[in-house]
Amino acid sequence: MDIVTIIIALALIFIAWKVLMGIVKFGAIILIVVAAAWFLTQGGFA
Repeated sequence: MDIVTIIIALALIFIAWKVLMGIVKFGAIILIVVAAAWFLTQGGFA
């Protein structure tokens, strides 16, 4: 499930990059990366 989480995070980052603008874009990307890292350290879906 680690690969799935990374793929979902990359898809969300791509959407944020296309849709959002300015500082909000980078804030959203950082939030997605932190959330994915936290999710992976917690053991994913298990």
